[in-house]
Amino acid sequence: MTQATVVDNPETHRYEILVEGDVAGFAQYRLRPGKIVFLHTEIDSAFEGQGLGSQLARAALNGARDRALSVVPLCPFIASYIKRHPEYADLVPDNYQDEIA
Repeated sequence: MTQATVVDNPETHRYEILVEGDVAGFAQYRLRPGKIVFLHTEIDSAFEGQGLGSQLARAALNGARDRALSVVPLCPFIASYIKRHPEYADLVPDNYQDEIA
C-alpha cells in the first residue's frame, strides 16, 4: 500500500489524498447542518491499484466521526466502503441505510 497523506481542503469541498505532494485523488463533499454528504470519489488512473481509495475513504469517515457529523453516502465508492467496513455504519442516518445495504 502506498504511503499517502489525506487532507481536508474545505475551499474545494473535498478530502484530498496526496502522494509525494501530488493530488492522487479526492472525495468531494457538501456540508449540511450536522452532516457531510459525500458526492464523488476519484483516484487518478496513475495511482489506481495502490489502496489509495480505501485510505482516502477511511480518513474522510474518521474525519466525519471526529467532527460528530452524520455521513450521507451518495457516492457509490464511499457507500461500498462503509458496506465492507461496518464499523462506520453508525455514521449513516437511518433514512440513508439503504445506500449501504
